[in-house]
Amino acid sequence: MIKLLVISGSPTAGSSTDILLRAVSDAVVEESGASRQVQADFVKLNDLQFLPCQACGKAPHEEWCVFHDAITPILDQIAECDCLVVGSPIYFDSVSAQLKALMDRCNCFRPADFEGKVPRENFIKLVKRKRPGGMVLVGGEQGWFEGARRSIAGFFIWIEVTNEGMVQYHSKDFHRTGEAVDSPETLEQARQLGRKLGGILKQQHA
Repeated sequence: MIKLLVISGSPTAGSSTDILLRAVSDAVVEESGASRQVQADFVKLNDLQFLPCQACGKAPHEEWCVFHDAITPILDQIAECDCLVVGSPIYFDSVSAQLKALMDRCNCFRPADFEGKVPRENFIKLVKRKRPGGMVLVGGEQGWFEGARRSIAGFFIWIEVTNEGMVQYHSKDFHRTGEAVDSPETLEQARQLGRKLGGILKQQHA
């Protein structure tokens, strides 16, 4: 069983972010699912109620976080998934508040090594294996994507996900929800990313 996790940081139902994420997801399933069953889970962060990181400084020990709320099972899914795809609209040159809050709650995927358990390292890697991943970013015509790309790329490094590519879409009309559905080029880019991820998974799970 291949576990694909897709996380949307868009607050809008039927958004371009969600449309492109689903295009990536469908292509992953189609490409990798011929030889293995794929469990694809789509998480809409805006539907969940959870705390932002409280900078508690406590080691979570056997858990990912000392706080338990709607994000707790998502942290388990992030740790257990074989492939992760993350999407967000561009807000103030970065990711949405919803996605940033999740990313911050993943801080303890590498807890600080206060007791010196790992020589020459400041943090302990709790997730031991690399998994492939990709990202989807949606902004306006003059949108600057690099800030959001760097945030997610750094997040991927922290949780042991290899960044295999990005789909970015410049919306021409921010009043229109789901505008990306009319962009065949961008939809194809999303499918190409999905096929690439599916191919990686097919090799890893042969």
